[in-house]
Amino acid sequence: MSLKAGIVGLPNVGKSTLFNAITNSRVEAANYPFATIKPNTGVVVVPDERLDFLCEKFQPLKKVNATFEFYDIAGLVKGASKGEGLGNQFLAAIRESDAIVEVVRCFDSNEIIHVEESVDPKRDIEIIDLELAMADLDAVEKRIGRVEQKARLSKDKTALYEMAILQPLKKTLAEGLPGRMCKELSEEQLEYARKNFFLLTLKPILYVANVSDEDYADLSQCRYYQTVAEFAASQGAQCIPVSCQIEYELSLLDPAERAEFLQTLGAKESGLDKLVKASYRLLNLATFFTAGKDECRAWTFPVGATAPECAGIIHSDFQKGFIKCECYDFEQFRLLGSEAAIKEAGKLRIEGKDYRMQDGDVVFFRFNV
Repeated sequence: MSLKAGIVGLPNVGKSTLFNAITNSRVEAANYPFATIKPNTGVVVVPDERLDFLCEKFQPLKKVNATFEFYDIAGLVKGASKGEGLGNQFLAAIRESDAIVEVVRCFDSNEIIHVEESVDPKRDIEIIDLELAMADLDAVEKRIGRVEQKARLSKDKTALYEMAILQPLKKTLAEGLPGRMCKELSEEQLEYARKNFFLLTLKPILYVANVSDEDYADLSQCRYYQTVAEFAASQGAQCIPVSCQIEYELSLLDPAERAEFLQTLGAKESGLDKLVKASYRLLNLATFFTAGKDECRAWTFPVGATAPECAGIIHSDFQKGFIKCECYDFEQFRLLGSEAAIKEAGKLRIEGKDYRMQDGDVVFFRFNV
């Protein structure tokens, strides 16, 4: 599955520094607005200790982690929805993303300019929200123009259903609020809108509070971070504290040095590992594994997918000719230590076409084309 998260925010909040750390690439991170014009793209590994354990046991020739794609999208400014800055170009890049990762500056600095000339996380988030909401409002009004007459004159069922969604969305967006905050719509209606209207503010969002090195050690003392965390909670969203500069420095180290550095910070995993995992969960995704001497591999699938659908992620022929799958739970494998022990304990299952894959399943597919 090709999954993309767009990294957004105002200019100079740390987006490109974060992107450099995530991908260990070297895109420009200049101290002026619009240093990023075309969205940089990077594919990152989803860390998974379960895959590491499988590799220890199977000693495969090849290890393949699940991956996630990040877009580093240039900074938005006031008026982006009307084309200010490089607004239209940026909004199009966000539209191509499956999820939004919004970086919010949570540190003071006399050396790094702020496009609004002061640090105010709540104001910064509201600027982004407003610009995305205004872009969506324009899209909603255009769609209403296309379906309103059909709903009124011919009583078309689809048009009537859409109008019942579009009108509440228009009201919410006109208030400068994200579409996902529309209280008048059911989850079913919101899901319909996500699949059919392609609105920016209906995309799942994750806030990254970019804190200073000093505050990272004690977030309770960082009022900027607390502001972002409270705002995210009010929207039912996640907030992850990250020091983009620390993460960039970590990305330059080899694994042993990185582990030692994390230990000095009192952390078990980097902020970036948390970010990648959270982005993965944000889209309601899970992982199944294939394991053997040739390869141990993590595969991404949407929660609720059936065994044949998951087989199709590997190859379309696997889905077309699906017969059954042999699978066992990773935690049982961790406990028992080998496939032979799994079989001996009766923990190897045979599942058919109606089986819904579970996170952590280790699978072998049987098919015939």
